[in-house]
Amino acid sequence: MDFNKVKLILLYTMRRTASITILALTGILLASMACAVTLGPASISLGSLFALPNAWKIFWDVRLPRVIAAVLVGCALAVAGTAMQGLFRNSMADPYIIGTSSGGALGATLSIVLFAGTGRPVFAFIGATVATFTVYTIARQGGKVPVETLLLSGVALSMLLSAFLSFLMYTAGKSLHQIMFWLMGGFWNVSWDDVRIAILIPIGCLVIYLYARDINIISLGEEDAIHLGVNVERLKQLLLFASAFLTGIAVSIAGAIGFIGLITPHVMRLIVGPDHRILLPAAALAGGILLLWSDTLTRTFAGDMPVGIITACFGAPFFIYLLRSRMKA
Repeated sequence: MDFNKVKLILLYTMRRTASITILALTGILLASMACAVTLGPASISLGSLFALPNAWKIFWDVRLPRVIAAVLVGCALAVAGTAMQGLFRNSMADPYIIGTSSGGALGATLSIVLFAGTGRPVFAFIGATVATFTVYTIARQGGKVPVETLLLSGVALSMLLSAFLSFLMYTAGKSLHQIMFWLMGGFWNVSWDDVRIAILIPIGCLVIYLYARDINIISLGEEDAIHLGVNVERLKQLLLFASAFLTGIAVSIAGAIGFIGLITPHVMRLIVGPDHRILLPAAALAGGILLLWSDTLTRTFAGDMPVGIITACFGAPFFIYLLRSRMKA
């Protein structure tokens, strides 16, 4: 049998499967959004929006911005996690684990304590960027970033930032309650103003997607990437900057929500393969779906419990599973 013919058939099959997966995820996301706006402590059918006095107000002022924000934040965390996993060539990299989310949380908390929340997205972005590049600088050894050193550096920096956060909470006064619930991660007070900020998320996702081919190349190894004409250091800085941007925006809207960027890229990689031209949009859609349903279930059945608790409950065991698999390998 002609090897080239078999190769073309396999390539066509993979692309067809990937296209079907993307279309299926898009349909699931749209259907999930339609369901999410009707579910909650007060169920609202689409047919009753204009019949009941408060139905439209609940739908427009509460449910719709919350649903849109949950989808966009899920997309941001998933894309940032996918970019980091491709950059570091390890499926355990994640904005939450390596300290990016903690840096964003510290920056946002500073804006709450010092400026009553004014400029929170900017502070969160600066904090996420500083934390990300600090961890990368600490973990880098001879031009390489060993994943074990990266994870340990992220944990150590997260603990240090948590100490700063605790100090800010201790001195916060009346803002303590707001900071505490916000750090758990949730969408209680999301408004259309937050959605307007979240519009920046697709821009950051697009920037990362434009470098999907380069991420594919660097996944083969830095030396091979250099030989193929990729400016590795520039690519690292750009991806880390874009990932910190996405994480900072997400944290400024919903607080510290972990493990979305860890789970969705790993699962989607098993379904659509390692090509980041397909993996990035698949992970973005899956991240939006996962976070949307996590938030919908908490506000419907768990008394609006912080969604960060839910994601940590299934994300932490998944991280342990990945760690154990790597140790066995």
